[in-house]
Amino acid sequence: MKTNDYHHNQTQFDYFSENYQRFQEDFYRYSKLKVPLAFLEDGLLRMMSASTINYFRIPQKHSLDQRTHTFVFKVRTDKRNHLIRIYQYQYHYVD
Repeated sequence: MKTNDYHHNQTQFDYFSENYQRFQEDFYRYSKLKVPLAFLEDGLLRMMSASTINYFRIPQKHSLDQRTHTFVFKVRTDKRNHLIRIYQYQYHYVD
């Protein structure tokens, strides 16, 4: 992948917030994936950033309740560095 397509240090979750803790709890509550969230985070950020969307889905075949779950984020820029986009978890819903 080209450097221009995804800048790892310029796209991140708001790791040290209550919102991020809620995101982790919600993710593990509904996901039956065997891979820990920490190993998926870069891929999720890369996908959302490249697609310019603010959400991702866990399809029904990967959810504990066999329903599609959508996780929605608010994207904001860092106050000190406007090149950094921070994905702040807002809520989740079931499709």
